[in-house]
Amino acid sequence: MLRLSFFSLVAICCTLVLAQEEAKKKAPPVRQPSQVLKPITDDPGLPLVLLIGDSISMGYTIPTRELLKGKANVHRIPTNGGPTTRGVSDIDKWLGDKTWDVIHFNWGLHDLKYMDVKGGRVDPVQGKVQVTLEDYEKNLRMLTQRLKKTGATLIWCSTTPVPADSDGRIGGDEAKYNAIAAKIMSEESVATDDLCAFAKPQMEKIGLPANVHYSPEGYQVLATQVAAAIEKALKKDGKR
Repeated sequence: MLRLSFFSLVAICCTLVLAQEEAKKKAPPVRQPSQVLKPITDDPGLPLVLLIGDSISMGYTIPTRELLKGKANVHRIPTNGGPTTRGVSDIDKWLGDKTWDVIHFNWGLHDLKYMDVKGGRVDPVQGKVQVTLEDYEKNLRMLTQRLKKTGATLIWCSTTPVPADSDGRIGGDEAKYNAIAAKIMSEESVATDDLCAFAKPQMEKIGLPANVHYSPEGYQVLATQVAAAIEKALKKDGKR
C-alpha cells in the first residue's frame, strides 16, 4: 500500500512538471530590455551626449557609441521617441538631471505615419496622419526651445527617407516635415545633421525594401554620419 502511494506521488509530480513545461511553451515570451535602451556607465572625463529619436536612432545608437568611444559618453533616451506629441509629454523626464554637452535629436517618421481611430497603423487611404504638419511645427518648435534651455549644443537630425510602399506611410512625405524642421532650425540657429540627404542616394544598399528601417550594415553607415556630426560639435565647443 505504501509502495503504491509512493509511485502514485511520483506520477503526480511528473504530471505536474510536464504540465508546467507545456504552459511555459504556450506562454508569451518575456521581452528582455533592449541592449540599446540600457543605461551606460559614464567615463567622468568625457563630455555627455544625448541621442533623441525613434527606432532609426535606436539602430545607430550602439555603432555611434563605438565610433565615439574614448571621446564622449553617448547616452540615448530609454525608449522609442515616437512622434513629437510623445516628446512634448516626456522631454523633461528624458533630459533628467545631467548637464548635456551635445543633444542630437529627431522626430518625424512617427508624426507622418497614418493611424486609425484605435491608434493602429493603417493604409493612408483608410486613416489620418498621426501629427499634422501644423501640429508638427508647433510641437517641434516647443521641443527645440525646451532643448535650448539645457545649454547643450543642439544638432537637429533630418528625418530619413520614406521609400515608396512603406507600411502606413506615403513615400517622400519626409520632405514636407523636413522643410518645416529646416525653417525652425534656421530661426533657432540650430545646426542640422542632414541624415536624409546622406541616406537617400544609398537606400538600395543600406535600406530595406518598402520599409523606413535599415539593415544592420545600414545602421553602421548611418552611424558614421551621426558620429561625425557629434564630433564636429564637440570640437567646435572645445570639448575634444
